[in-house]
Amino acid sequence: MKVVAIIQARMGSTRLPGKVLKKISGIPAIEILLARLSHSELIDEICVATSHNTENDVLCDVVEKLGYYVIRGSKTDVLQRFWDAADATSADIIVRITGDCPVVDPKLVDKVIELYLKADVDYASNIDPPTFPDGLDVEVFGRRSLEAANLGAQSDFDREHVTPFIRNGNFKKLNLRNVQDTSELRLTLDEPEDLKLLQNVFDRFQPDIKFSYEKIEKLLLSNPRLTETNHTHKRNKGANMGTGQKLWQRAKKAIPGGNMLLSKRSEMHLPDNWPSYFSKTSGCSVWDLDGKHYYDYHLMGVGTNLLGYSHPEVDEAVLQVIKDGNMSTLNAPEEVSLAEKLIELDPWAGMVRFARSGGEANAVAIRIARAASGRDGVAVCGYHGWHDWYLSANLSDDDKLAGHLLPGLSTAGVPKSLKGNVHPFNYNDLSHLSKLVLENDIGVIKMEVIRNVEPSDDFLQRVRRLATDKKIVLIFDECTSGFRECFGGLHKKYGVYPDIAVYGKTLGNGYAVSAVVGREEIMQSAQSSFISSTFWTERIGSAAALRALEVMENVKPWETAIKVGFKVREIWTETADANGLDISVSGLPALSSYSFASKNALAYKTLITQEFLKRGYLAGTILYASNAHDTTKFDEYAAILDNVFKLIADCENGQSLNNLLDGPICHAGFKRLN
Repeated sequence: MKVVAIIQARMGSTRLPGKVLKKISGIPAIEILLARLSHSELIDEICVATSHNTENDVLCDVVEKLGYYVIRGSKTDVLQRFWDAADATSADIIVRITGDCPVVDPKLVDKVIELYLKADVDYASNIDPPTFPDGLDVEVFGRRSLEAANLGAQSDFDREHVTPFIRNGNFKKLNLRNVQDTSELRLTLDEPEDLKLLQNVFDRFQPDIKFSYEKIEKLLLSNPRLTETNHTHKRNKGANMGTGQKLWQRAKKAIPGGNMLLSKRSEMHLPDNWPSYFSKTSGCSVWDLDGKHYYDYHLMGVGTNLLGYSHPEVDEAVLQVIKDGNMSTLNAPEEVSLAEKLIELDPWAGMVRFARSGGEANAVAIRIARAASGRDGVAVCGYHGWHDWYLSANLSDDDKLAGHLLPGLSTAGVPKSLKGNVHPFNYNDLSHLSKLVLENDIGVIKMEVIRNVEPSDDFLQRVRRLATDKKIVLIFDECTSGFRECFGGLHKKYGVYPDIAVYGKTLGNGYAVSAVVGREEIMQSAQSSFISSTFWTERIGSAAALRALEVMENVKPWETAIKVGFKVREIWTETADANGLDISVSGLPALSSYSFASKNALAYKTLITQEFLKRGYLAGTILYASNAHDTTKFDEYAAILDNVFKLIADCENGQSLNNLLDGPICHAGFKRLN
């Protein structure tokens, strides 16, 4: 009976790339593992099974130079890779070791092999349940069991993790238990903190690298401070996480906050279980890094893709730019055509400046408006980005901007000298705005045309008259609302025209471009202030916007988005009523949201996202409707919502939420991530 140890190893770890070649005491982890395992008395041969990916070439070179056999196979179908390795080595008995277990103990391995041989079972291990430290995992099974698993396992999880089909199936199994349960100790190599702990362990025993697991246990149990390095990482956490979730954990260590957009933080949706990253998109479909498909009935790129993801005509225009060249010493002609097209859309305007994000464009608009009015004071209503000019409103009060979309926006890093320049006012409250104008040196009024509620008592018209009478520059921030209800800004619907309008999000249908459109006499003030940036002149954004506008003019996506919005609002309200729930629906039809009148509102939002995700939907309490949303999916969407609302109704009637949520409650606003 030939006993073969197959070490499952790869370079492409999501949380700790290249971990198997990370050096511990100057020696690659895989070399330490092989050196320790080679002292097993019952193993006849050792081989390493890795994937065909070129990133593993260096691993193969190291292993082969050490004199060990390498078998290469599928990256994702590790079970098939194991079968190929067992077949290539003519193995009768397979010992499964993973490459992230450099301190595997040969004597412990032999104990598990002996257990398997003496008990006449199909599978033996020391992990079910675990009583040894994480990182000393040993699994032993016969060729027939592996063959049965390879033929019978269907799920991606079973094929990636090799043995679940055997462990959970109708096989005879035995487990080796430790004398003392030390399963809380972590000796695996899966996180940067694990590497630090292992380095500390090997430093204690240098130059010996073949010390027993008992010595490691004794060291760690008598020096608990050593384990503080990696104790927060849970056992088998990686096996239960998707690739995107693992990458998000890495991202938070390398990028403050994890990413560059608050709305896309996993903690804003489903802290421990959100897919986090995508591999491709089409229409209203998104695929994560594991190839799982989701229907996006939620943010649609945070409102950027009104035409749907990967629109072929827009993408074609961008691909042509990439082919011809995106940047040069000379200017891109598309920006002239785009400026002329936007002026055509807004005949009240005369000139345009471009940027690449909404926050930038809003900052440009404020600079131009202040230069034109000659006054620093700004009255704001709505959300206008992250720049100092806007966040300075919170210098005067702890959270004056709380009612303007996002609560808890910190002013850390915003110069305190800006205090008193920006004054928030409430929507539909002209008296509040008038008072601000009367008491402050207001030169600019900046507002969203609509965020959550319709204007009342000719509010927009009266704001326009106030701005005109007081010679104040009126800016409409249409980054979110633009093109969602008509071809251009939402102000067209109400027949109220600003001095400046700011467009973003939908303008390039997913490509970075934003525009500041304004009256010529106002926009000329840009000439008296330095407003300049290299990448505002790149070509992709302008080309994408031109083609997106052309497509929008033909297909009128706002008409579909409005219909979709009204339909989903109907589903929300009818389903809530059927389950006795009190919800409030708000926003534009094409950008609708709902909320619960409950102290558990945030937990309910988390539950909704969780349950929809399980059924293949990215969803929450908001929908950026698009031209790509398939109305035939609404029956399924409504059925899922009904199931979740039933759970919420039970909670409102006293049932505990604790057993319903699979992880923490999502965040409501800005919150520091550690």
